[in-house]
Amino acid sequence: MNPRVARIYSLAWVLLFCVLCLSAADTPTALPNPPVAKKIPKITEINGRKLVDNYYWLRDKPNPDVRAYLEAENAYTDAVMRPTEPLQKKLYGEMLSRIKETDVEVPYREGDYYYYSRTEAGKQYQIRCRKKASLDAPEQVLLDINELATGQIFMGVFAYTVSPDGNLLAYSTDNTGFRQFVLHVKDLRTGRVLPDHAEKVGSVVWANDNKTLFYTVEDAAKRQYRLYRHVVGATGPDDLVYEEKDERFNLEAQKTRSKAYIFVISGSHTTTEARYIPADQPMAQRRVLEPRKQDIEYYPDHNGNFFYIRVNDTGRNFRLVKTPVADPQSHNWQEVVPHRPAVMLDDIDFFKDYYVSYERENGLPQINVTSLANGQSRRIDFPEPAYLTFPYANREYDTTKFRYNYQSFITPQSIFEYDMANGTQTLLKQKEVPGGYDRTRYADFCDSL
Repeated sequence: MNPRVARIYSLAWVLLFCVLCLSAADTPTALPNPPVAKKIPKITEINGRKLVDNYYWLRDKPNPDVRAYLEAENAYTDAVMRPTEPLQKKLYGEMLSRIKETDVEVPYREGDYYYYSRTEAGKQYQIRCRKKASLDAPEQVLLDINELATGQIFMGVFAYTVSPDGNLLAYSTDNTGFRQFVLHVKDLRTGRVLPDHAEKVGSVVWANDNKTLFYTVEDAAKRQYRLYRHVVGATGPDDLVYEEKDERFNLEAQKTRSKAYIFVISGSHTTTEARYIPADQPMAQRRVLEPRKQDIEYYPDHNGNFFYIRVNDTGRNFRLVKTPVADPQSHNWQEVVPHRPAVMLDDIDFFKDYYVSYERENGLPQINVTSLANGQSRRIDFPEPAYLTFPYANREYDTTKFRYNYQSFITPQSIFEYDMANGTQTLLKQKEVPGGYDRTRYADFCDSL
């Protein structure tokens, strides 16, 4: 599920919890006393000041006292919520009846394959699949997360990336809910999971040789801080490519849609710095695109002989510049889109002949498509006064087709394909809402303002 959509569902569960708590508060049944966590002061000195944390001991997961306390909290919660169990079941059934449990996401093209995920009624997790060359081809299941979850209390998948030749799948799993992911590599030709693995992994990127992986790992504070290079099948320690020593910064590795470069982004809340490695030369030295400057954020992409950079050096709303790959530092930057006080440039996606800019104006997200050949831009029109829109899976570089999500208070999640060459668009799929949903029975709140 897209993270932004997931937040909407999370909000629904928060509202449900509030309803249940209010219901429980009206129940006169005598309740047990809530458990009280013991205090064990831990003193940390930072910048000459002593900070006291009385509950640091709860981080020690193997400690039997931690488990005992959490079980006491769970027992207390069960006691408080027990009078609402009929209401819980009713609300859960109502919510489940509005979800199409057996469903298929819109397939997207990457290389020789169409990739998609699907769900089946009664199963908690996605099944990730692909078909070669045509949607009429036989289905190949790459990862059935329900099978991974067998015997586990939880299963989450974070990284999920196939090698450029389509033969190997790198993915990461967490079976605790603590967001500490283990990297695995699966041979898609045989279905065998290879011995290669790494612990506490964040971002994962393939080089173009189909055997070299770059991945980041976290430190004790759950900060992604190191970038490693691993060759599939190799034994021994992986190569440490870069370590971010400033504790304010996290690392993220990403590959350009052009498949020409791997970027390693160091980012704090207000400052970034990017390094790049040619994806065809995984053993090459990393190079800094532009040295970090306090309170300056920049985010690069690639097209042809240029890096394109979204940067806030002239204003908080960002501008777009381009710079030659041969010498990308700021003395060569050429402005493409200036800073605009009334328009936030949120993000940029580059394709071979076009780039897509995600903007925010008058509080609403906008999508512009610009031709690299002539600089002409089109803004995608949206039919409602308030909505949410964001990109769908767009993995192909040499294409005129761009896909995006759209939804509003009364329009279910919809996937559109926009033709960047002629400005036309096609609705590929709109989420079905079971139970007789009829959008004409609802009025958009913004229309009444």
